[in-house]
Amino acid sequence: MLTKKQYEEGVRYAVQAFERAGIVVTDEEKARIEVADFGLGMVEKVGLQILTYVNTEKCCAKEMVLRPFQTCPEHTHTDGVENGVPYQGKEETFRVRQGVCYLYVSGEGNAKDIQAKTPETKVTVFHEIVLKTGDQYTMYPNTKHWFQAGADGAIISEFSTKSRDESDVFEDERINRIPEVEK
Repeated sequence: MLTKKQYEEGVRYAVQAFERAGIVVTDEEKARIEVADFGLGMVEKVGLQILTYVNTEKCCAKEMVLRPFQTCPEHTHTDGVENGVPYQGKEETFRVRQGVCYLYVSGEGNAKDIQAKTPETKVTVFHEIVLKTGDQYTMYPNTKHWFQAGADGAIISEFSTKSRDESDVFEDERINRIPEVEK
């Protein structure tokens, strides 16, 4: 569980990162920034700051802010059923707005050769894709992946089909995607 102070520090970090990058966000958007610690209590190492601009039945747009070496743990956006209606897992494109993102997906690669710091969570995929400012990469539904910011942190725009974060399947069973913040 995040303390109120950790949550506020995460929001402040994200707002300052947006300002440094010249990304304008409204006061209403600042108030909607989510700080996710994945229930592990080490938000500065394993966590993510997210601003969701839009999330409809057809599309989603987000900004994800990562602190230096902060990791979003390994997960998959799987197919599922919602209200009796089947849906396909999320297709998403990452575009790095600032910094470096080490992205890991299924494919060739092994842990000893990666540039990222191995996170304190279970990871199984090590095919490395290094995204620098202006680079982008598309992941299709049911792609297992995890990512980490470089030494200066990162801002990553995500463009995707509908986001169902509560349905993400994480490799590490300890993870709880929806953040809990103390009152």
